[in-house]
Amino acid sequence: MILGLVGVILFILAIMGYSYAYKINKGNTSQLKKEMKAALKQKSRKMSLIAHTMLGGGIILLLAALILNNSNNYNIESLNHDVALEVTNDKDYGGGHSEMPVQYEMKLPTSGTHSPHDLKFGFYEKKPATELLVHNLEHGDILIYYRPDASADIIDAVKNLSHFTKAGAGVLAVPSEDIPEGKEVVLNAWTKTMELTTYDDLKAGAFIYQHINQGPEKIPANIRLGGGTM
Repeated sequence: MILGLVGVILFILAIMGYSYAYKINKGNTSQLKKEMKAALKQKSRKMSLIAHTMLGGGIILLLAALILNNSNNYNIESLNHDVALEVTNDKDYGGGHSEMPVQYEMKLPTSGTHSPHDLKFGFYEKKPATELLVHNLEHGDILIYYRPDASADIIDAVKNLSHFTKAGAGVLAVPSEDIPEGKEVVLNAWTKTMELTTYDDLKAGAFIYQHINQGPEKIPANIRLGGGTM
């Protein structure tokens, strides 16, 4: 907040500086003596330089404030909600790699043989291959499955959650036709499933907080780079 305010102040002062420099130039007419013209020209340049500096500083502070604000908005600790969760411990089907299509025991699998490639974190409008999604689970990512005809409120909510990360793991929100009848959203972690009959932002957040970055293969954030790198 303070960074942004200071940035705005510097931005305004820069505009005032440019305006003052313009007035000085406007007053530097041919009727003035040579020494006076040189002095006004130097004064105008100095004021323009000060304005440039303030403008640059203001832009830097505004960008820093924006980045800091976004960082705070997606702080994983903000998902540490004290709510009861009904989570299923699924069978572990292993984690081998294969370039071939895989037949899974579960419609929304939480383990098993999968593609050697994974996906970027974030919100998806079309469902990627299941083999890719399972690889993300192996690295501790969270999958949020939403119905293709989900309400705008649910879409906005899961899209917001897809920005959260912890270490080298993140969240993917993906549409699916395989969500069980009567459920609005399903959340998966490695060998973990939580089905929500009615979408609950607190429960969804708490599931992410408790299970993100808990897969059998943890990759450092500086290597994983938001997913899609393995």
